[in-house]
Amino acid sequence: METLSAIALVGGRGVRARPLTLNSSDYLRSKAAMSLVGRSLIEWAVGNLRAQGVDHFYVAANGGENRAQTKAILEHGEQLGVSVRYSRTRFDSCNTGSGEATLRCLEYWDLAGLALVFPSDSVFDFDLAAMSRAHRANDAVVTLATVLRPAAEAAGKYGVVLRGPDGGVAGFLEKPDLATLRAAGALDVAGRVETNAGMYLVDCDRLRVIAREPALAALARRSLDWGGDLLPYLAARGHRIASHPIAKFGDLGSPRDYLTTLREVLRDEYPMLSGRIDPPVSALAGARIHESSLYLKDETTGRTLVEKVADGTVRIGPNVRIGRDVEIGPGVVLAESDIGDGVDLGEGSSLRGVACGDHSIVGPGARISDAFLGAMVDIRSTLQRPVVLEEFCALGDEVRIGAGTHLRGVSVFPRLDIGSEARIPAGASLSGLKDPLHWLGGTPLNGRAA
Repeated sequence: METLSAIALVGGRGVRARPLTLNSSDYLRSKAAMSLVGRSLIEWAVGNLRAQGVDHFYVAANGGENRAQTKAILEHGEQLGVSVRYSRTRFDSCNTGSGEATLRCLEYWDLAGLALVFPSDSVFDFDLAAMSRAHRANDAVVTLATVLRPAAEAAGKYGVVLRGPDGGVAGFLEKPDLATLRAAGALDVAGRVETNAGMYLVDCDRLRVIAREPALAALARRSLDWGGDLLPYLAARGHRIASHPIAKFGDLGSPRDYLTTLREVLRDEYPMLSGRIDPPVSALAGARIHESSLYLKDETTGRTLVEKVADGTVRIGPNVRIGRDVEIGPGVVLAESDIGDGVDLGEGSSLRGVACGDHSIVGPGARISDAFLGAMVDIRSTLQRPVVLEEFCALGDEVRIGAGTHLRGVSVFPRLDIGSEARIPAGASLSGLKDPLHWLGGTPLNGRAA
Protein backbone atom coordinates (compact mmCIF):
# COMPACT_ATOMS: atom_id res chain seq x y z
CA MET A 1 0.00 0.00 0.00
CA GLU A 2 1.28 3.48 -0.85
CA THR A 3 2.22 5.75 2.01
CA LEU A 4 -0.62 7.94 3.24
CA SER A 5 -1.38 10.20 6.18
CA ALA A 6 -4.50 10.50 8.33
CA ILE A 7 -6.51 13.49 9.50
CA ALA A 8 -8.61 13.09 12.66
CA LEU A 9 -11.67 15.34 12.88
CA VAL A 10 -12.02 16.28 16.55
CA GLY A 11 -14.77 18.86 16.94
CA GLY A 12 -18.34 19.37 17.99
CA ARG A 13 -20.00 19.61 21.37
CA GLY A 14 -21.40 16.08 21.64
CA VAL A 15 -24.91 17.30 22.46
CA ARG A 16 -26.69 14.09 21.35
CA ALA A 17 -24.33 11.96 23.42
CA ARG A 18 -24.74 13.82 26.72
CA PRO A 19 -24.12 13.00 29.53
CA LEU A 20 -21.42 10.72 28.04
CA THR A 21 -19.69 13.83 26.67
CA LEU A 22 -19.63 15.77 29.94
CA ASN A 23 -16.94 15.77 32.62
CA SER A 24 -19.25 17.96 34.66
CA SER A 25 -22.48 19.81 33.95
CA ASP A 26 -20.54 22.69 32.40
CA TYR A 27 -17.34 21.08 31.05
CA LEU A 28 -17.16 19.13 27.82
CA ARG A 29 -15.63 15.69 27.46
CA SER A 30 -14.38 15.43 23.91
CA LYS A 31 -16.04 12.64 21.94
CA ALA A 32 -12.51 11.52 21.04
CA ALA A 33 -11.86 10.98 24.76
CA MET A 34 -14.94 8.83 25.36
CA SER A 35 -13.97 5.35 26.54
CA LEU A 36 -15.05 2.08 24.92
CA VAL A 37 -13.95 -1.29 26.37
CA GLY A 38 -11.00 0.22 28.17
CA ARG A 39 -9.61 2.65 25.57
CA SER A 40 -10.55 6.09 24.28
CA LEU A 41 -12.11 6.28 20.84
CA ILE A 42 -9.15 8.20 19.43
CA GLU A 43 -6.77 5.48 20.69
CA TRP A 44 -8.85 2.79 18.96
CA ALA A 45 -8.79 4.76 15.70
CA VAL A 46 -5.07 5.53 15.73
CA GLY A 47 -4.18 1.98 16.75
CA ASN A 48 -6.29 0.44 13.99
CA LEU A 49 -4.82 2.71 11.33
CA ARG A 50 -1.28 2.19 12.66
CA ALA A 51 -1.82 -1.55 12.20
CA GLN A 52 -2.54 -0.81 8.53
CA GLY A 53 0.63 1.18 7.96
CA VAL A 54 -0.40 4.76 8.79
CA ASP A 55 2.14 6.54 10.98
CA HIS A 56 1.58 10.26 10.37
CA PHE A 57 -1.52 11.77 11.98
CA TYR A 58 -2.89 15.31 11.96
CA VAL A 59 -5.58 16.35 14.44
CA ALA A 60 -8.00 18.95 13.05
CA ALA A 61 -9.45 20.05 16.38
CA ASN A 62 -12.07 22.69 17.11
CA GLY A 63 -12.36 24.00 20.67
CA GLY A 64 -10.00 24.00 23.60
CA GLU A 65 -11.45 20.93 25.28
CA ASN A 66 -11.26 18.85 22.11
CA ARG A 67 -7.66 19.82 21.43
CA ALA A 68 -6.37 19.58 25.01
CA GLN A 69 -8.05 16.27 25.84
CA THR A 70 -6.94 14.63 22.60
CA LYS A 71 -3.38 15.77 23.17
CA ALA A 72 -3.48 14.50 26.76
CA ILE A 73 -4.29 11.04 25.37
CA LEU A 74 -2.09 10.87 22.27
CA GLU A 75 0.60 13.42 23.15
CA HIS A 76 2.83 13.43 20.06
CA GLY A 77 2.27 9.75 19.33
CA GLU A 78 5.51 8.30 20.71
CA GLN A 79 3.75 5.69 22.87
CA LEU A 80 1.77 4.45 19.86
CA GLY A 81 4.69 4.48 17.44
CA VAL A 82 3.29 7.31 15.32
CA SER A 83 3.69 11.04 14.77
CA VAL A 84 0.81 13.32 15.83
CA ARG A 85 0.47 17.05 15.11
CA TYR A 86 -2.35 19.40 16.11
CA SER A 87 -4.18 22.25 14.40
CA ARG A 88 -3.51 25.71 15.74
CA THR A 89 -5.85 27.35 18.24
CA ARG A 90 -6.22 30.42 16.04
CA PHE A 91 -7.91 28.27 13.38
CA ASP A 92 -10.91 27.74 15.69
CA SER A 93 -12.34 31.20 15.04
CA CYS A 94 -12.43 30.47 11.29
CA ASN A 95 -13.81 26.94 11.57
CA THR A 96 -17.07 26.68 9.64
CA GLY A 97 -17.31 22.90 9.61
CA SER A 98 -15.49 19.63 9.08
CA GLY A 99 -14.88 20.34 5.40
CA GLU A 100 -13.27 23.71 6.09
CA ALA A 101 -11.11 22.16 8.82
CA THR A 102 -9.92 19.47 6.40
CA LEU A 103 -9.03 21.93 3.63
CA ARG A 104 -7.18 24.19 6.07
CA CYS A 105 -5.26 21.18 7.39
CA LEU A 106 -4.22 20.10 3.88
CA GLU A 107 -2.91 23.55 3.06
CA TYR A 108 -1.27 24.36 6.39
CA TRP A 109 0.73 21.15 6.53
CA ASP A 110 1.35 21.08 2.77
CA LEU A 111 -0.01 17.55 2.53
CA ALA A 112 0.43 15.59 -0.70
CA GLY A 113 -0.54 12.14 -1.92
CA LEU A 114 -3.42 10.41 -0.18
CA ALA A 115 -4.88 11.19 3.23
CA LEU A 116 -7.64 9.44 5.15
CA VAL A 117 -10.00 11.83 6.90
CA PHE A 118 -11.75 10.06 9.76
CA PRO A 119 -14.14 10.94 12.61
CA SER A 120 -12.94 10.58 16.17
CA ASP A 121 -16.31 9.60 17.65
CA SER A 122 -16.76 6.19 15.97
CA VAL A 123 -15.15 2.79 15.63
CA PHE A 124 -14.62 1.02 12.34
CA ASP A 125 -13.44 -2.18 10.71
CA PHE A 126 -12.21 -1.90 7.13
CA ASP A 127 -9.35 -2.69 4.74
CA LEU A 128 -7.48 0.54 4.02
CA ALA A 129 -5.37 -1.02 1.27
CA ALA A 130 -8.50 -2.16 -0.58
CA MET A 131 -10.01 1.32 -0.23
CA SER A 132 -6.80 2.88 -1.62
CA ARG A 133 -6.80 0.55 -4.61
CA ALA A 134 -10.44 1.38 -5.36
CA HIS A 135 -9.66 5.09 -5.02
CA ARG A 136 -6.85 4.90 -7.59
CA ALA A 137 -8.85 2.66 -9.93
CA ASN A 138 -11.68 5.22 -9.96
CA ASP A 139 -9.29 8.17 -10.40
CA ALA A 140 -11.30 9.86 -7.66
CA VAL A 141 -10.70 13.14 -5.86
CA VAL A 142 -12.58 11.72 -2.87
CA THR A 143 -13.61 8.17 -2.01
CA LEU A 144 -16.08 7.97 0.85
CA ALA A 145 -16.56 4.92 3.03
CA THR A 146 -20.13 3.67 3.04
CA VAL A 147 -22.26 1.21 4.99
CA LEU A 148 -25.52 -0.35 3.85
CA ARG A 149 -28.29 0.20 6.41
CA PRO A 150 -32.05 -0.41 6.43
CA ALA A 151 -33.78 2.72 5.16
CA ALA A 152 -35.89 3.05 8.32
CA GLU A 153 -32.72 3.00 10.44
CA ALA A 154 -30.90 5.54 8.26
CA ALA A 155 -33.77 8.03 7.86
CA GLY A 156 -33.11 11.33 9.61
CA LYS A 157 -29.81 10.09 11.02
CA TYR A 158 -27.24 9.44 8.27
CA GLY A 159 -26.18 11.03 5.01
CA VAL A 160 -27.18 8.89 2.02
CA VAL A 161 -25.40 8.35 -1.30
CA LEU A 162 -27.35 8.66 -4.56
CA ARG A 163 -26.24 6.65 -7.59
CA GLY A 164 -26.40 7.79 -11.19
CA PRO A 165 -27.38 5.64 -14.21
CA ASP A 166 -23.74 4.57 -14.64
CA GLY A 167 -23.54 3.39 -11.02
CA GLY A 168 -21.29 6.26 -9.97
CA VAL A 169 -21.93 8.69 -7.13
CA ALA A 170 -24.32 11.33 -8.47
CA GLY A 171 -25.35 13.17 -5.32
CA PHE A 172 -26.08 13.12 -1.62
CA LEU A 173 -28.97 13.54 0.78
CA GLU A 174 -28.05 14.83 4.22
CA LYS A 175 -30.11 13.00 6.87
CA PRO A 176 -33.26 12.69 4.71
CA ASP A 177 -36.58 11.39 6.01
CA LEU A 178 -37.99 8.09 4.77
CA ALA A 179 -40.35 9.70 2.27
CA THR A 180 -37.47 11.61 0.67
CA LEU A 181 -35.40 8.43 0.42
CA ARG A 182 -38.20 6.64 -1.36
CA ALA A 183 -38.91 9.53 -3.70
CA ALA A 184 -35.22 9.75 -4.64
CA GLY A 185 -35.07 6.03 -5.47
CA ALA A 186 -32.25 5.50 -2.96
CA LEU A 187 -33.50 2.12 -1.66
CA ASP A 188 -32.10 -1.13 -3.06
CA VAL A 189 -34.21 -4.26 -3.59
CA ALA A 190 -33.70 -5.20 0.08
CA GLY A 191 -34.94 -1.81 1.32
CA ARG A 192 -31.44 -0.62 2.24
CA VAL A 193 -29.63 2.62 1.50
CA GLU A 194 -25.92 3.41 1.18
CA THR A 195 -24.99 5.64 4.09
CA ASN A 196 -22.00 7.91 4.48
CA ALA A 197 -19.71 6.61 7.24
CA GLY A 198 -18.01 10.00 7.62
CA MET A 199 -14.61 8.68 6.51
CA TYR A 200 -12.97 9.98 3.32
CA LEU A 201 -9.88 9.05 1.34
CA VAL A 202 -8.75 12.21 -0.46
CA ASP A 203 -6.26 13.13 -3.16
CA CYS A 204 -4.56 15.96 -1.31
CA ASP A 205 -3.00 17.63 -4.34
CA ARG A 206 -6.18 17.77 -6.40
CA LEU A 207 -8.41 18.75 -3.48
CA ARG A 208 -6.07 21.61 -2.58
CA VAL A 209 -6.37 22.97 -6.12
CA ILE A 210 -10.18 22.70 -5.99
CA ALA A 211 -10.19 24.49 -2.63
CA ARG A 212 -8.86 27.59 -4.39
CA GLU A 213 -11.92 27.85 -6.63
CA PRO A 214 -13.60 31.18 -5.68
CA ALA A 215 -17.02 29.57 -5.18
CA LEU A 216 -15.66 26.97 -2.77
CA ALA A 217 -13.50 29.50 -0.94
CA ALA A 218 -16.59 31.67 -0.45
CA LEU A 219 -18.61 28.69 0.77
CA ALA A 220 -15.85 27.78 3.24
CA ARG A 221 -16.14 31.22 4.81
CA ARG A 222 -19.84 30.63 5.53
CA SER A 223 -20.36 26.91 6.18
CA LEU A 224 -18.47 23.88 4.94
CA ASP A 225 -19.29 20.52 6.48
CA TRP A 226 -18.29 17.40 4.59
CA GLY A 227 -21.69 15.79 4.17
CA GLY A 228 -23.93 18.81 3.81
CA ASP A 229 -21.66 21.13 1.82
CA LEU A 230 -18.33 19.86 0.46
CA LEU A 231 -19.47 16.59 -1.10
CA PRO A 232 -22.51 18.19 -2.82
CA TYR A 233 -20.25 20.98 -4.11
CA LEU A 234 -17.78 18.50 -5.61
CA ALA A 235 -20.52 16.37 -7.15
CA ALA A 236 -22.34 19.35 -8.66
CA ARG A 237 -19.18 20.50 -10.43
CA GLY A 238 -18.28 17.13 -11.84
CA HIS A 239 -15.32 16.32 -9.63
CA ARG A 240 -14.92 12.57 -9.42
CA ILE A 241 -16.33 11.07 -6.21
CA ALA A 242 -16.28 7.34 -5.56
CA SER A 243 -17.64 5.23 -2.73
CA HIS A 244 -16.23 2.14 -1.09
CA PRO A 245 -18.24 -0.23 1.15
CA ILE A 246 -16.57 -1.10 4.44
CA ALA A 247 -17.20 -4.03 6.75
CA LYS A 248 -18.38 -2.21 9.84
CA PHE A 249 -18.81 1.28 11.22
CA GLY A 250 -20.09 1.91 14.73
CA ASP A 251 -21.81 5.14 15.67
CA LEU A 252 -21.45 6.31 19.29
CA GLY A 253 -23.27 9.62 18.95
CA SER A 254 -26.01 8.90 21.51
CA PRO A 255 -26.35 6.67 24.60
CA ARG A 256 -28.48 4.19 22.63
CA ASP A 257 -25.97 4.10 19.75
CA TYR A 258 -23.09 3.75 22.19
CA LEU A 259 -24.64 0.76 23.94
CA THR A 260 -25.60 -0.88 20.64
CA THR A 261 -22.03 -0.55 19.35
CA LEU A 262 -20.64 -1.77 22.68
CA ARG A 263 -22.61 -5.00 22.36
CA GLU A 264 -21.35 -5.49 18.81
CA VAL A 265 -17.74 -4.98 19.93
CA LEU A 266 -18.15 -7.41 22.82
CA ARG A 267 -19.60 -9.95 20.36
CA ASP A 268 -16.39 -9.67 18.28
CA GLU A 269 -18.20 -8.10 15.34
CA TYR A 270 -15.20 -5.78 14.91
CA PRO A 271 -12.27 -8.14 14.26
CA MET A 272 -9.77 -5.26 14.10
CA LEU A 273 -10.67 -4.36 17.67
CA SER A 274 -11.10 -7.85 19.10
CA GLY A 275 -7.42 -8.73 19.14
CA ARG A 276 -6.53 -5.52 20.97
CA ILE A 277 -9.12 -5.64 23.75
CA ASP A 278 -7.49 -5.98 27.17
CA PRO A 279 -7.76 -8.39 28.89
CA PRO A 280 -7.99 -11.24 26.38
CA VAL A 281 -10.70 -13.89 26.63
CA SER A 282 -10.27 -16.04 29.75
CA ALA A 283 -11.01 -19.74 29.96
CA LEU A 284 -13.43 -18.82 32.74
CA ALA A 285 -16.92 -18.42 31.25
CA GLY A 286 -15.48 -17.38 27.89
CA ALA A 287 -15.34 -13.76 29.07
CA ARG A 288 -12.55 -11.19 29.21
CA ILE A 289 -11.65 -10.98 32.90
CA HIS A 290 -8.50 -9.39 34.31
CA GLU A 291 -6.50 -11.71 36.54
CA SER A 292 -6.63 -9.27 39.47
CA SER A 293 -10.44 -9.58 39.45
CA LEU A 294 -10.40 -13.37 39.17
CA TYR A 295 -8.68 -13.74 42.52
CA LEU A 296 -10.19 -10.80 44.40
CA LYS A 297 -12.30 -11.89 47.40
CA ASP A 298 -15.64 -10.22 47.97
CA GLU A 299 -16.49 -8.60 51.29
CA THR A 300 -19.65 -10.69 51.85
CA THR A 301 -18.32 -14.25 51.49
CA GLY A 302 -14.55 -13.87 51.42
CA ARG A 303 -14.44 -16.05 48.28
CA THR A 304 -12.75 -15.36 44.92
CA LEU A 305 -14.52 -14.90 41.62
CA VAL A 306 -12.95 -18.12 40.36
CA GLU A 307 -14.59 -20.04 43.19
CA LYS A 308 -17.98 -18.40 42.74
CA VAL A 309 -18.11 -19.00 39.01
CA ALA A 310 -17.05 -22.61 39.49
CA ASP A 311 -19.96 -23.38 41.81
CA GLY A 312 -22.50 -21.19 39.96
CA THR A 313 -22.76 -18.57 42.69
CA VAL A 314 -21.88 -15.93 40.09
CA ARG A 315 -23.03 -16.21 36.47
CA ILE A 316 -21.03 -14.52 33.76
CA GLY A 317 -22.36 -14.90 30.25
CA PRO A 318 -20.34 -14.54 27.08
CA ASN A 319 -19.51 -11.12 25.66
CA VAL A 320 -18.46 -9.66 29.00
CA ARG A 321 -15.33 -7.66 29.80
CA ILE A 322 -14.22 -7.13 33.41
CA GLY A 323 -11.33 -4.77 34.16
CA ARG A 324 -8.86 -4.67 37.02
CA ASP A 325 -9.67 -5.12 40.70
CA VAL A 326 -13.41 -5.59 40.27
CA GLU A 327 -15.09 -6.98 43.41
CA ILE A 328 -18.10 -9.16 42.58
CA GLY A 329 -20.47 -10.34 45.28
CA PRO A 330 -22.45 -13.59 45.39
CA GLY A 331 -25.50 -13.96 43.16
CA VAL A 332 -24.30 -11.46 40.56
CA VAL A 333 -25.37 -12.01 36.93
CA LEU A 334 -23.48 -10.37 34.04
CA ALA A 335 -24.28 -10.52 30.33
CA GLU A 336 -23.02 -8.47 27.36
CA SER A 337 -21.53 -5.82 29.63
CA ASP A 338 -18.29 -3.90 30.04
CA ILE A 339 -17.17 -3.43 33.66
CA GLY A 340 -14.43 -0.87 34.27
CA ASP A 341 -11.57 -0.95 36.78
CA GLY A 342 -12.17 -0.86 40.52
CA VAL A 343 -15.93 -1.46 40.33
CA ASP A 344 -17.94 -2.97 43.23
CA LEU A 345 -20.87 -5.18 42.20
CA GLY A 346 -23.06 -5.95 45.20
CA GLU A 347 -24.74 -9.19 46.12
CA GLY A 348 -27.55 -10.28 43.82
CA SER A 349 -27.12 -7.47 41.30
CA SER A 350 -27.84 -8.10 37.62
CA LEU A 351 -26.28 -6.19 34.70
CA ARG A 352 -27.23 -6.88 31.09
CA GLY A 353 -26.11 -4.70 28.21
CA VAL A 354 -24.38 -2.26 30.57
CA ALA A 355 -21.31 -0.03 30.30
CA CYS A 356 -20.10 0.51 33.86
CA GLY A 357 -17.41 3.15 34.36
CA ASP A 358 -14.31 2.89 36.54
CA HIS A 359 -14.69 2.84 40.33
CA SER A 360 -18.48 2.78 40.30
CA ILE A 361 -20.53 1.07 43.02
CA VAL A 362 -23.57 -1.04 42.19
CA GLY A 363 -25.42 -1.91 45.37
CA PRO A 364 -27.04 -5.25 46.25
CA GLY A 365 -30.08 -6.34 44.27
CA ALA A 366 -29.76 -3.69 41.55
CA ARG A 367 -31.32 -4.67 38.22
CA ILE A 368 -29.70 -2.76 35.38
CA SER A 369 -30.22 -3.37 31.67
CA ASP A 370 -29.28 -1.33 28.59
CA ALA A 371 -27.67 1.46 30.59
CA PHE A 372 -24.54 3.59 30.66
CA LEU A 373 -22.93 4.35 34.04
CA GLY A 374 -20.13 6.90 34.10
CA ALA A 375 -17.10 6.82 36.39
CA MET A 376 -17.65 6.72 40.17
CA VAL A 377 -21.42 6.34 39.89
CA ASP A 378 -23.00 5.21 43.18
CA ILE A 379 -26.10 3.02 42.84
CA ARG A 380 -27.38 2.83 46.44
CA SER A 381 -29.53 -0.22 45.90
CA THR A 382 -30.42 -2.65 48.69
CA LEU A 383 -31.88 -6.14 48.58
CA GLN A 384 -35.02 -4.76 50.21
CA ARG A 385 -35.23 -1.63 48.01
CA PRO A 386 -33.53 -2.46 44.70
CA VAL A 387 -32.68 0.15 42.09
CA VAL A 388 -33.94 -0.60 38.58
CA LEU A 389 -32.45 1.09 35.50
CA GLU A 390 -33.66 0.15 32.03
CA GLU A 391 -34.46 1.34 28.50
CA PHE A 392 -31.16 3.10 27.82
CA CYS A 393 -30.59 5.18 30.92
CA ALA A 394 -27.37 7.20 30.92
CA LEU A 395 -25.78 8.41 34.16
CA GLY A 396 -22.91 10.89 34.10
CA ASP A 397 -19.82 10.69 36.30
CA GLU A 398 -20.35 10.67 40.08
CA VAL A 399 -24.14 10.44 39.89
CA ARG A 400 -25.82 8.95 42.95
CA ILE A 401 -29.07 7.00 42.75
CA GLY A 402 -31.04 6.41 45.95
CA ALA A 403 -32.48 3.07 47.03
CA GLY A 404 -35.77 1.97 45.49
CA THR A 405 -35.50 4.25 42.44
CA HIS A 406 -36.79 3.00 39.08
CA LEU A 407 -35.62 4.87 35.96
CA ARG A 408 -36.57 4.25 32.32
CA GLY A 409 -34.60 5.97 29.57
CA VAL A 410 -33.51 8.79 31.89
CA SER A 411 -30.32 10.80 31.36
CA VAL A 412 -28.64 12.36 34.39
CA PHE A 413 -25.85 14.93 34.13
CA PRO A 414 -22.66 14.44 36.21
CA ARG A 415 -22.61 14.84 39.99
CA LEU A 416 -26.34 14.90 40.56
CA ASP A 417 -27.98 12.98 43.39
CA ILE A 418 -31.31 11.29 42.73
CA GLY A 419 -33.07 10.70 46.03
CA SER A 420 -34.54 7.39 47.17
CA GLU A 421 -37.80 6.39 45.50
CA ALA A 422 -37.60 9.48 43.24
CA ARG A 423 -40.38 9.64 40.66
CA ILE A 424 -38.94 10.74 37.33
CA PRO A 425 -40.82 10.52 34.01
CA ALA A 426 -39.48 8.06 31.47
CA GLY A 427 -37.11 9.69 28.99
CA ALA A 428 -36.40 12.74 31.14
CA SER A 429 -33.03 14.49 30.96
CA LEU A 430 -31.84 15.91 34.26
CA SER A 431 -29.24 18.66 34.05
CA GLY A 432 -29.43 20.05 37.56
CA LEU A 433 -30.51 23.55 38.52
CA LYS A 434 -33.71 23.71 36.46
CA ASP A 435 -34.91 20.21 37.35
CA PRO A 436 -37.88 19.99 39.75
CA LEU A 437 -36.72 19.09 43.24
CA HIS A 438 -39.40 16.42 43.63
CA TRP A 439 -37.72 14.56 40.75
CA LEU A 440 -34.42 14.69 42.60
CA GLY A 441 -36.08 13.59 45.80
CA GLY A 442 -35.24 16.40 48.21
CA THR A 443 -33.78 19.84 48.74
CA PRO A 444 -30.28 21.12 47.94
CA LEU A 445 -27.62 19.81 50.29
CA ASN A 446 -24.00 21.00 50.28
CA GLY A 447 -24.36 22.39 46.78
CA ARG A 448 -25.81 19.14 45.43
CA ALA A 449 -29.33 17.84 45.13
CA ALA A 450 -29.99 15.27 47.83
